[in-house]
Amino acid sequence: MARKSTTQRVVVSTIGAWFFGFLIFFPILWMVLASFKTELEAFAIPPSFLFFHWTTENYATVQERSDYLLHAMNSIIIAGGSTLIALVIAVPAAWSMAFSPTKRTKDILLWMLSTKMMPPVGVLVPIYLIYKAFGLLDSRIGLVFILCLGNLPIVIWMLFTYFKEIPRDILEAARMDGATIGRELIYVLTPMAIPGLASTLLLNLILAWNEAFWTLNLSTSNAAPLTTFIASYSSPEGLFWAKLSAASTLAIAPILVLGWFSQKQLVRGLTFGAVK
Repeated sequence: MARKSTTQRVVVSTIGAWFFGFLIFFPILWMVLASFKTELEAFAIPPSFLFFHWTTENYATVQERSDYLLHAMNSIIIAGGSTLIALVIAVPAAWSMAFSPTKRTKDILLWMLSTKMMPPVGVLVPIYLIYKAFGLLDSRIGLVFILCLGNLPIVIWMLFTYFKEIPRDILEAARMDGATIGRELIYVLTPMAIPGLASTLLLNLILAWNEAFWTLNLSTSNAAPLTTFIASYSSPEGLFWAKLSAASTLAIAPILVLGWFSQKQLVRGLTFGAVK
């Protein structure tokens, strides 16, 4: 009876997981299907799910109207640059808080986390005026800088919690062997923290790739990433669902593929410690 009960529980849990997973994925599936419909079919009621006239006209129109490769390159540079800079700053910061804490360490960590609770619109005007004064509007450097600062608290928190699981004895042994702080970070801490660094990098890359508020307000054309590329298909003339779906599908495709192939590494880094 116990085995039967356990089997039933596994079956129910599996069905429930697939059901909620499908609910979460359904909007993405619907968007992809809508991108292959005509505008009339995209607005049709009742909607058609699979049996409709499939067309790639929307993708051709999107590519003719907008330079997808330029926007994609901007997204890669902005997301990748902000992520790498955030890691360079966060690794020594998290190391100092994890292995050389002071009585103010917890207060600093809570203060950094509290900055993520503030709505970005609350600082839009001063940030905009600063960027305008320094000529950073519609520039890749400006977007890299603001996205790096915006995600830095999360990166430091993730690395801090991961570094805390690394035994101090290993680092103390390296110091006794004459390792400097730089060598300790590069040759001892970093190899042990690769899963945590990888998961932190992937999560920060996804957050930077999907950031819309700052990219829409601080860029127009030259440095506009894919979020601005998507927003350009919502105009006063109307909302073109089929073309908007095609643009959105092109925008999420790279990060969706990256997330699919790196999901094991992401889950492993978020759920397991450095030394088991």
